[in-house]
Amino acid sequence: MLHLAGTGLVVKLVLLILIFFSVVSWAIIFFKLLQVYRANSESERFLDFFWKTKRFDAVNSQLDRFTNSPLTVLFSEGYSELKRLVEKGDQKEELDVMSTELGGIENIARALRRATTSEITRLEKYVTFLATTGSTTPFIGLFGTVWGIMTAFKGIGETGSASLAVVAPGISEALIATAIGLVAAIPAVMAYNHFQYKIKVLIATMDNFSTEFLNIVQRTVTKK
Repeated sequence: MLHLAGTGLVVKLVLLILIFFSVVSWAIIFFKLLQVYRANSESERFLDFFWKTKRFDAVNSQLDRFTNSPLTVLFSEGYSELKRLVEKGDQKEELDVMSTELGGIENIARALRRATTSEITRLEKYVTFLATTGSTTPFIGLFGTVWGIMTAFKGIGETGSASLAVVAPGISEALIATAIGLVAAIPAVMAYNHFQYKIKVLIATMDNFSTEFLNIVQRTVTKK
């Protein structure tokens, strides 16, 4: 069994770097699993509540029930812009300020796009570290492997013997560096692909919600 205390300084440094990447990656994986699960679960609940509720003000009063859903941020921004536009009008009935022209609709659309961009940035935060881990740790481990083999050849040169006792330490260092590099990379790549898919689903959900929100506003304007 390889004792890390007996490894060379370079390999120790390589192993510490790989362990750092692995630990941080797993912390991110657990955090993002919880974040994405809550976002999906509460988004489904919010959509059910949204379509069952007939008034925007009633929906707005219950947003604290779905704090982890990105859709609540979109609704809040869209509804805030809608209220601002209404308050700028001479009449106070909802949407009358846009009954003669749809310029206000574009303001709401911009607010929804800003909120969507902000939520995408929040959901994708830290995910790029997983991609970095998956793409770099195998090469860091490979560097440790090469260094371990060099150490083995150095031992052969110094002793003039190719016995197992001479080459085993260097080969062991090489193998452990390779193994830890793969242990860090494989979960990170799998998690990155998983989160990318889940985030794409949430982005599609946000886009659909924004479209439906604007359609509701436009239909109300048309009726008036």
